[in-house]
Amino acid sequence: MEKCKICGGNTRVIRHEKFGTFHWCEQCDFIFKDPQDYVTRDEELKIYNNHNNSIDDPRYVAYFKKFIDEAIVATGRNFKTGFDFGSGPSPVLATILERDYGIEMEIYDLNYAPEKVYLGKKYDLVTCTEVIEHLENPQEYFDLLAGLMKQDSLLALMTLFHPDNEADFLDWHYIRDRTHISLFSPKAFAFLGAKSGLEVVYHNDYRYITFKKK
Repeated sequence: MEKCKICGGNTRVIRHEKFGTFHWCEQCDFIFKDPQDYVTRDEELKIYNNHNNSIDDPRYVAYFKKFIDEAIVATGRNFKTGFDFGSGPSPVLATILERDYGIEMEIYDLNYAPEKVYLGKKYDLVTCTEVIEHLENPQEYFDLLAGLMKQDSLLALMTLFHPDNEADFLDWHYIRDRTHISLFSPKAFAFLGAKSGLEVVYHNDYRYITFKKK
């Protein structure tokens, strides 16, 4: 039996005949794909390169602005500096935050912006959108992001929350993307955040979640 990567709890196995084997933690609700079903690094990058996301696409911009307004602006806080972790081939979110919200942004992406500009810095706002589901060891990255936050700053994150039962999970479109290896619910995020000294201040029970330092 695989132990949970977040809380160390027991997991149960869920197998999808096409999309692989997953381990579902009975304690914190985190789900992770079995490493034997990971795609290769080259296959993963090929999938990322097929994403066609652009600042010139009004629907894509609206998609991010909804997230910004609901998960960030609605907190009522002011932000001067921000950092987007996993900015992708086109840093649309960071561009919007700078252009439309006046936040001075820096970015990092393992594949597309690999310079570690964040070293030794702290930011008012940290964002991470459609990234954490691709990460094998999410606690390691949460610790990193928490370390980039000031005492009064926020971490705003976007990823689809997994269904709460096995039948719906096996029919869930999100697992069709083979690069999605770490899957969360609000409960799983609460465990993850707590281990990094963060607490949840908002989530919409679907896709957005925001944390502050404890």
